[in-house]
Amino acid sequence: MSSKFRRIFTTALLLCLLVTMTGCIWPWQNQPQTQIEPLAPPKQPRHLLLGNPSKATADAITNGNNYLIKRPQYDLSYNNVKRIPNWVSWQLNPAWIGDTPRSDTFRPDDSLPANWYKVTPSDYTRSGYDRGHMIPSADRDNNPENQASTFLMTNIVPQSPDNNRGPWAQLEEYCRALVTQGKELYIVAGTYGKQGEIGQGGQKITVPQTVWKVIVVMNRVGQYPSDVGPQTRVIAVDMPNVPGIKDHSWQQYRVTVDHIEQKTGYDLLNRVKPDVQASIESRIGS
Repeated sequence: MSSKFRRIFTTALLLCLLVTMTGCIWPWQNQPQTQIEPLAPPKQPRHLLLGNPSKATADAITNGNNYLIKRPQYDLSYNNVKRIPNWVSWQLNPAWIGDTPRSDTFRPDDSLPANWYKVTPSDYTRSGYDRGHMIPSADRDNNPENQASTFLMTNIVPQSPDNNRGPWAQLEEYCRALVTQGKELYIVAGTYGKQGEIGQGGQKITVPQTVWKVIVVMNRVGQYPSDVGPQTRVIAVDMPNVPGIKDHSWQQYRVTVDHIEQKTGYDLLNRVKPDVQASIESRIGS
């Protein structure tokens, strides 16, 4: 066999081998790929997973007394006439809990519309009322930024010291104890009624008659409204914002969710299935 013929034969053989190997190694390239659909996120942010109780919106012109403020740490409805939150809503699970020291960095909320009065810490000075958190700082102490967000004055109400440091604080601690058991809580806290005003000069802040809280206890982290069933534990409390109750137990202020809805006009837990909502809102939780 001549050298020229051998070169031609060798080249042809290599080409055949290349074609054969290509066909063997990449046969799946021509096959359709299975697409894995990601889990759809909830239609509402996690802090409003179970519903927006008052249908608050971020429209400062037409909805200034039900003004929605959304933060990574919590969501709230702010009332520009009362200058306190109507309600604050948040998720609580082990990821939010840490050991950041309390900062006490009370400050005005500069995110409010420019022409609105921004409540300052000094508006509460010598008023006889605590700067009472709706979402407590200890529910966001996993890092300094999250904890500091709870000291914005839009999360604060004039709260009787005996309420704030008594049954209200007890219930806050109880919620965190549930979280250490692996539970995930969805909490809404708010106010209603009026028993006076505080503030400096002409800028007045409503002192609420009552503070309330609704807590939905989920058995594990990452569940959805469809996971709330007739046996899901729900705690609702309605506490008078008055002196003389520091030694009272939070349990003695338990009520139904229906009671709080009647007092406030809100539709709480409105993303839960209607039949389940009717069941869990009509009983006093343990």
